[in-house]
Amino acid sequence: MLSAFGRAFRTPDLRRKLLFTLGIITIFRLGAFIPSPGVNYQNVQQCLNNGDTSQGIYQLVNLFSGGALLQVSIFALGIMPYITASIIVQLLRVVIPRFQQLYEEGSSGQSKLTQYTRYLTIALGLLNATTLVSLARSGQLLPGCNLPIIPDESIITTLLIIITLTAGTGLIMWMGELVTERGVGNGMSLLIFTSIAAGFPRSLGSIWETKGPGTFFIVLAIGLLTVALVVFVEQSQRRVPVQYAKRMIGRRTVGGTSTYIPIKVNMAGVVPVIFASSMLYLPGLISQFNQPKPGEQMAPWVEWINNNLTRGDHPIYMALYFAMIVFFTYFYVAITFNPEEVSDNMKKYGGFIPGIRAGKPTADYLQYVLSRITLPGALYLGFVALIPLVALVLINANQNFPFGGTSILIMVGVGLETVKQIDAQLQQRHYEGLLR
Repeated sequence: MLSAFGRAFRTPDLRRKLLFTLGIITIFRLGAFIPSPGVNYQNVQQCLNNGDTSQGIYQLVNLFSGGALLQVSIFALGIMPYITASIIVQLLRVVIPRFQQLYEEGSSGQSKLTQYTRYLTIALGLLNATTLVSLARSGQLLPGCNLPIIPDESIITTLLIIITLTAGTGLIMWMGELVTERGVGNGMSLLIFTSIAAGFPRSLGSIWETKGPGTFFIVLAIGLLTVALVVFVEQSQRRVPVQYAKRMIGRRTVGGTSTYIPIKVNMAGVVPVIFASSMLYLPGLISQFNQPKPGEQMAPWVEWINNNLTRGDHPIYMALYFAMIVFFTYFYVAITFNPEEVSDNMKKYGGFIPGIRAGKPTADYLQYVLSRITLPGALYLGFVALIPLVALVLINANQNFPFGGTSILIMVGVGLETVKQIDAQLQQRHYEGLLR
């Protein structure tokens, strides 16, 4: 493996791409520590050192920003607005026929959808920045912190912070697209990978200091088993055989080949976990804005939400989380994989599944296979996502437990995809490659 990386760096154009990617990642991480104008950096650091930030309502966004959110840095919003915008545009293809037409037009239509995604990213960044500044000024961003994060609450300072955070989101989006175009791998995915990996040393160090070496090595063992499980499932797929009939085009005979349709066990990726986490953050966010004033009694529904839906170690929270992940897995797979479209394309080019008639029977068969294989994928996603919550109960670790949930799914998925791209580029140059 090390010799393969050495060959990659000895290849001039591949070395240039790798160094460009590393340079963008370095700039991205530096921006996570540059405070926004008007933010008292000393007070923020003191609050972070003294308080528990694992239970905040913005924990998922803080994870994707590499800890930049709670520091209110210029890259505080991270890549989350772009992820949300991409998912919304993808879902709108089902609702708005025009979006589906653009998707089917090829590269020209998809470039227009990408432009819509950029506009929506900036709009969501503006909305998230306004909410973040509001939470920072009210003291709800860092619970238990009595120090002022934004001492100057004038309109000018507030607008300046909002514009800075929104511009930071646009800059991150631009850097991610640059990596995709000129670097190695998917730029957005690599930036998310970098943000999550940046939190691993602190999480592991915290477990060593608070729980001792015994628990630390138990966590490492659980981490290795989890990574092995995730790699195994992410690489697993059901291969539906497809046979193409021979056809005469002019004087040439084409077709007559055998191939397969790869249906992955986890076709939805990490999107269902993000959906479920976002939905479960909404009740906590609503309760934060409905806290009683001094001397007033808390409303019963707010008290129930605070007791049951804001604590990751509560059985109701775990059950809802697991059920929502299973539901969103089926929902997202049904949107992204259309058996009728695949069946029509196969019929158009003379393809058929052995033993299955072309047309509707093929679509029904693909739907049957898809529904059967999605169940273990959904259960696997729910199981991996619950690992940090179970660790919270068993070893009293916080919800930033490093090996599990969204973090490990993204890191393994992005890592595998990036290594495959480097391997493909090495094999194009007649090298052995990274994978054997």
